[in-house]
Amino acid sequence: MYKLQRSIAMALTLVFLATPCLAADTSLKSFFEDCLYGGLSGGLVGAAVMAFTKKPSKHFDYIGYGAAAGVLAGATYGTIMATRSLAEYDHGTVHFSMPTIRPEIREANSKGQTSIVATAELIRGRF
Repeated sequence: MYKLQRSIAMALTLVFLATPCLAADTSLKSFFEDCLYGGLSGGLVGAAVMAFTKKPSKHFDYIGYGAAAGVLAGATYGTIMATRSLAEYDHGTVHFSMPTIRPEIREANSKGQTSIVATAELIRGRF
């Protein structure tokens, strides 16, 4: 009975993971995709770490820990990439959020030195 419940739960999980993520906003869609891909890659890393233990059959929880860490990393990455500016004006409404800080490598020096510059959008608008 336990094996049947476990196999049904695994089948449902795979069906829900295989269906495409439908969202109206592209930033929300990319956020969920980042979470999904982070969880899958974290689960793979957990399985790889589990394979190198002395008794892999006793460490199946590594897959879950890896998947959880991957989902959190994907959510963090998706949140950072979704927020673009401090204040955003969109068709009559103003939204405030944390701006994305993007490092850039510039070679603008006459001496040939490379500098790293951090940029962030403060105001952005769509009319």
